[in-house]
Amino acid sequence: MERDTLSHADIQRIARRLDRSVVLVGMMGVGKTTVGRKLASLLALPFVDADEEIERAAHMPIPEIFERFGETYFRDGERRVIARLVGDGAHRKVLATGGGAFVDPATRALIGERALAVWIDSDLDTLVERVARKDNRPLLRQGDPRVILARLREDRAPAYAQAPIHVMSGHHPHSVTVSTILKAIDAWL
Repeated sequence: MERDTLSHADIQRIARRLDRSVVLVGMMGVGKTTVGRKLASLLALPFVDADEEIERAAHMPIPEIFERFGETYFRDGERRVIARLVGDGAHRKVLATGGGAFVDPATRALIGERALAVWIDSDLDTLVERVARKDNRPLLRQGDPRVILARLREDRAPAYAQAPIHVMSGHHPHSVTVSTILKAIDAWL
């Protein structure tokens, strides 16, 4: 086994130095929720999924919000929920956001001021494979998912690139992505 993993003591040291929430950004299907849960557990921080909080606040699933009110309405609500979740930074957490959250300039600025954004990136083939597992992606219901994902990825990359940390998630266990994030946070600190 390679000795490229962090020890428990290393992880605790990183957690002690981390003075803000970690917000995971990136395309749908990169693994923000799964990676976020593992990362939060290692850092001994709470994990929050922004999409779940949005659904709780709206009392309806995200696909229904999109269908009934449209994307603009959804993004406004998303921004308010994320503002509440990152708050003043006093209560650190690991927060997974929806794919379009960080694209919104006001949401991106809010996250940049109060948290540490980590862009989890993935190649198109991996994204297509992963999103095929779920049927709850409103933006993918309007045509060929591969074409839509390619366009969204290209359109959103300049916004995602403003995150201070950028890691790749591919055909390896999510624990590898978590370890890469921890090392990147350590270097950033």
